[in-house]
Amino acid sequence: MLNALEVVTTVVVGVMVGVEFSVAFVMNPIFNALPEDSGQAGRAHGGRMLGAVMPFWYIGSLVLVAVWAVTGWQHDGAGLVVIGGALLIISVIMSILLLVPINNRSKTWTAENRPADWKQQTTRWDRYHYVRVAVIIAAFALLVAALA
Repeated sequence: MLNALEVVTTVVVGVMVGVEFSVAFVMNPIFNALPEDSGQAGRAHGGRMLGAVMPFWYIGSLVLVAVWAVTGWQHDGAGLVVIGGALLIISVIMSILLLVPINNRSKTWTAENRPADWKQQTTRWDRYHYVRVAVIIAAFALLVAALA
């Protein structure tokens, strides 16, 4: 049972890391390269889509890691799982305090209603997102190391 939990948790967190990495290093650069600020519409759509899914994914990942930490407390690697869980908590706090407020504004923007500083807000979101990606990659690496 514990082995299945470890694998499921690692896969769920790993796929989340892949999606967030892709947003940071693939999708947003593509959107930024589109002509005439049309990438802002793509970012707004992505913000609506992922904004609806990611809270469940982040919290679900955290719950899975917590269950793994409790269930596997007596096994090797439990400390790594706990530290990985702490990093996921940091990523959730970062999301709520830094990224979600910007995302909630930007997902409603259109060419007609976006604020004058929309590019600065987008750049700020990107910077916070890079840090969050680094945090969740570290959490994922710790979970993988706990399996070894």
